[in-house]
Amino acid sequence: MLPAAQKYATWLAVVRIFTGAFWLSHGIPKLMNPQFFGPDGMAGMVSQNVAQGAGPYNAFLQNVVLQNPGLFSHLVAWGETLTGVSLLLGLLTRVGGIVGMFLALNYFLMKGSYAHITSIGGLDAAAFALSFISAVLPTGLVCGLDQLLRSRRVTNSAGDS
Repeated sequence: MLPAAQKYATWLAVVRIFTGAFWLSHGIPKLMNPQFFGPDGMAGMVSQNVAQGAGPYNAFLQNVVLQNPGLFSHLVAWGETLTGVSLLLGLLTRVGGIVGMFLALNYFLMKGSYAHITSIGGLDAAAFALSFISAVLPTGLVCGLDQLLRSRRVTNSAGDS
């Protein structure tokens, strides 16, 4: 006999909150650290990885990201922070999950992890998988603001009839 759907939903909320805390713990320190936006911050990390990599994504890093380090530093810091807020609060969780997947995929590609089978178990792959859960499952419907928005929408559409 399977547990009730409510039990699954509670565990999904736990995964969502954990994932939100993960992204916040990476985003907020970047926002608070002015060095992250300088040449030794994100740009330095990308430069190190570009020197070791090859291929079309590597060319994108060299020709686009490293040419606009300030813009991409802000995009990364704010992307991680807002993804964390979204998932922690359960607000627009599918969007938060998709952005988290996008961020993790970019980190994975930047590091060239796809080229080494032993790297698949890394932190970026875990972040991708956790964010994927919130992108495809309704993780914000328990202990989340998505639940309030959904109930308000249902109430409004019932009143329109």
